[in-house]
Amino acid sequence: MSKGTTKQRVAPRLHFAAPHVEDFKDWLRANGYRQSTIVEAVRMLAGWTDWMHHAGYGLDTMFEGHAASIKAFTGKKSIRRYASSGALFIRYLLYRELLPRMAAPPSPAQTWPILSMFRQWMREHRGVADATLDNWQRDLIALLETLGDDPHAYTALAIRRFVRRRCKPFGIGRAKSVGVATRVYLRFLIATKQCPPGRDHAVPSFANWQLAEIPRHLPAEDVERVIAACSGEHWLRDRAIVLLLARLGLRAGEVAKLKLTDIDWRNGRLAISSSKSKRADWLPLTQEVGNAIIAYLERARPRQRTPRLFLTEFAPTRPITRITVKCIVNRTLTRSGVESANRGAHVLRHSAATAMLRNGVSLDGVRAVLRHASPQMTMHYAKVDIGLLSEIAQPWAGRPSC
Repeated sequence: MSKGTTKQRVAPRLHFAAPHVEDFKDWLRANGYRQSTIVEAVRMLAGWTDWMHHAGYGLDTMFEGHAASIKAFTGKKSIRRYASSGALFIRYLLYRELLPRMAAPPSPAQTWPILSMFRQWMREHRGVADATLDNWQRDLIALLETLGDDPHAYTALAIRRFVRRRCKPFGIGRAKSVGVATRVYLRFLIATKQCPPGRDHAVPSFANWQLAEIPRHLPAEDVERVIAACSGEHWLRDRAIVLLLARLGLRAGEVAKLKLTDIDWRNGRLAISSSKSKRADWLPLTQEVGNAIIAYLERARPRQRTPRLFLTEFAPTRPITRITVKCIVNRTLTRSGVESANRGAHVLRHSAATAMLRNGVSLDGVRAVLRHASPQMTMHYAKVDIGLLSEIAQPWAGRPSC
């Protein structure tokens, strides 16, 4: 090529993806992807399949090729998205059953059958929620990896050593969680006659006053700033979620699981299904919260055939999770400029309880809204205001002073 001649750039071909590209576009469209995103995904796919072709990979070595492309594109920001488009194309092929699925690694319950028995027993006999069992599972896996799955090896000395070593890097809260998980598991073994009675007493306890801390909450003006940060068409979903947390004191998981059928528009109430209480409770649907939900349904919610109320904003469109709710609160706090040590969804629940108490709602009323099983949990909020402590203060039994 002579000097000054413009070099023609050859566009990468789709190679083995070419027969599937039109159906791939339809699949992306059905999953809520925008047309501009689909065009970009196909362009990135062309680059990825071009690399795969020249590297000697094809449909029969798709998984190995994708893993190799990730390593090849590491550090190359301009082409890193090629591998992401390849992963999307693999998902499409698996959905259409055009690609054999790789054998999934064994789950912890498959690796440790006794762990599966423990989870089933706790659900049936103790009514423990799956989220709680998931939180315990990481510590129980560490226990099984350290001591094995033979309960006869669980001597008092071995249990104490495991708990102390496991808790050494953590603070008091995490250490207590390790102790609870270990103690509950040992009680399951005792109840099923796999472990001698009293072995659960070998788990060391950690000194800590129950409900000693003051609930972390936001002042009323900060709550309003957080809500105001969700103004505008782009934040309709986030505004409805934040209001459910800040006005009704819902938990993150309860917001994520809300269904369209949970809203009784005629009577102005909301059915809350809690994994803690195992029943549906009705809460009043205020005008402010109801208006926010209607605005989201009419102007922002993707048209998907699912009963769940809140969906993801970006494709693939699917119901949100409690982690999504926590991330929404975290982003909203950042956007509003509100400083808070606790940046999860629960800080708005604490704020709602505190606001209700300071506005004259009784402790029993707050307990009904928050759906606490124990009155002690609700009394915990009274510590934010000395005047409220008079409702739970015990009379002085001693003699009056001189």
